[in-house]
Amino acid sequence: MSALTELSALQAAAAVADGSTTAVALAEAALAAIKARDPQINAFTCVTAERALAEAAEIDTKRRAGAHLPPLAGVPYAVKNLFDIAGVVTLAGSTINRDLPVAARDAAMVERMRAAGAVLLGALNMDEYAFGFTTENTHYGVTRNPHDPNRIAGGSSGGSAAAVAARMVPLTLGTDTNGSIRVPSSLCGVFGIKPTYGRLSRRGAYLFAASLDHVGPFARDVRDLAAAYDALQGHDPLDAHQAGRATEVATPGLGSGRTGLRVGVAGGYFDDNATPHAREAVALVANALEAGARIDLPEVARARASAFVITAAEGSQLHLADLASRANEFDPMIRDRFLANALTPAAWLLQAQRFRRWFLKSTLAALDGVDVLLAAATPIAATSFGEETFEIGGVKVPARPSMGLLTQPLSFLGLPIVTVPVCLPGRLPIGVQIIAKPWREADALRVAAWLEDNRVVAAPPPPVPHAPH
Repeated sequence: MSALTELSALQAAAAVADGSTTAVALAEAALAAIKARDPQINAFTCVTAERALAEAAEIDTKRRAGAHLPPLAGVPYAVKNLFDIAGVVTLAGSTINRDLPVAARDAAMVERMRAAGAVLLGALNMDEYAFGFTTENTHYGVTRNPHDPNRIAGGSSGGSAAAVAARMVPLTLGTDTNGSIRVPSSLCGVFGIKPTYGRLSRRGAYLFAASLDHVGPFARDVRDLAAAYDALQGHDPLDAHQAGRATEVATPGLGSGRTGLRVGVAGGYFDDNATPHAREAVALVANALEAGARIDLPEVARARASAFVITAAEGSQLHLADLASRANEFDPMIRDRFLANALTPAAWLLQAQRFRRWFLKSTLAALDGVDVLLAAATPIAATSFGEETFEIGGVKVPARPSMGLLTQPLSFLGLPIVTVPVCLPGRLPIGVQIIAKPWREADALRVAAWLEDNRVVAAPPPPVPHAPH
């Protein structure tokens, strides 16, 4: 591995700023890493080498001229293949989208990253139309877990998590509807943040379910994650659905002292639907933080069911025309789910939205005595390809949808959540969700930083590459 690809995002930006390396050298090292490692992992669907080198050269020109450099100057990154990239077709994991014209401009989050000085390396694999938890894409191939290429990377932002875990780029962007940042963060052993719903602009991002979709970054350490989150913030007048909230700068508050925050642990449903491995990871984090209250949220199973109903109704409506005229071009499993979902009765959707309001109010009341809540991110670590079921408490559950057991109930609340990787001896990484109150991303990031500083959580390096079988 090149020493440059081992740098964190902030280390890379500092090295460019002080002249110990150049943005072009960082881009070239990342491109070499992608060429060497991605054939095994299959995280990238498009590599924008020409654009990356041009953006890097612009950064180096500014530095030589003595101009002020932005905070992520020269940092390589990549985006899930549903963010518009000017001059590139936005595939969203589908072959149907190949017929679309190239994007006329970058998505808002790509514009923000460029303004922060980051250098775009390409687009990343995902489940078709973001409808999945495994990134086993029929059209563009499976994305493999860097910690064991015979296992899934999670989804739907599997390429985003795997590219960071495999040390190809230090930062990526993904989206989260029902867990699509948190699930692959957990399975690939990286940090991810799902900000409060409406915090970041979604302009230029291909939607799945509009009332649930979030965008957010992945990183190998908390300070990189916070720096990317800070860079992505700001009002976008072209996104009518973005909330009018002031920018919350998270990075300066990440110190090494105690957080001073009250920490609770989610019990009940979240215990019942986790394997011993996942519960052990939560216990490790909770003990380190001296967590107090054990909180049983009300009606969590019904919350997951309601999230399914809302996702089904909203997601299927986006694809009705193609389902009618080009059904054979969908992944058969996703096509059949969309077709079934299109029949969701309106009364179900109305009831799910009513329940959603009640569940948010009830959850916030339950969290009144704590600042953050801990819960496992996935019920199990990464499963093998072809594994149709796994057991929880002696009961077999379907593997693919059940990766979202612990993320879906929280998704339609829109709360900010940071996922941190826990590495127990001899086992694959697994994630813990740090759930904060609305607009309090900084609280979750502070807790994550304390855990990282005290070596409770960390993004493990991938093992020596070996061929999948």
